[in-house]
Amino acid sequence: MELIQSFSVDHTQIVPGIFTSRADRLGNETVTTYDIRLKRPNREPVIDVAAMHSLEHIIATYLRNDPEWKDEVVYWGPMGCLTGFYLILKGSRGARELYSLLLGAFRFAAEAQEVPGATAESCGHYLMHNLGMAKWYAKEFADYLAANAGKDEIFEYPRAERPLAGEGKHFFDS
Repeated sequence: MELIQSFSVDHTQIVPGIFTSRADRLGNETVTTYDIRLKRPNREPVIDVAAMHSLEHIIATYLRNDPEWKDEVVYWGPMGCLTGFYLILKGSRGARELYSLLLGAFRFAAEAQEVPGATAESCGHYLMHNLGMAKWYAKEFADYLAANAGKDEIFEYPRAERPLAGEGKHFFDS
């Protein structure tokens, strides 16, 4: 099997940021997946699960209500490794074009007074939320984005160089 594109990124070099992961054609439309990385993989603690869940609710609500972007949002959800989120949008914008939207979303989350949809009727695990920690992570990431806006490294993923093994196949270390 071929290694999927997100595993070709050098996770030892990733910094927090906004990255284009892939663009796919679905019928006549392009959808693009973005990796919104809040933590350095394998080098700092991951996001608390309950806080991640709260951020998912708060930011999904923000994105789906933003007048400019709401019709482009396909999906917002957590990465399994708990270092960030996936954002899937219709179209094919560059990562830098999402900067203002995501800075606004994380600033909104940092000031949230409640977690939208955190009821038994609206959520599959409504007791697993942590608004206080979600606000802390949101502020940390918003401050980071603001301080690093001019740096290419927060918009361009480092690619892993995979050596070739026999018969021209790539060697994988896992």
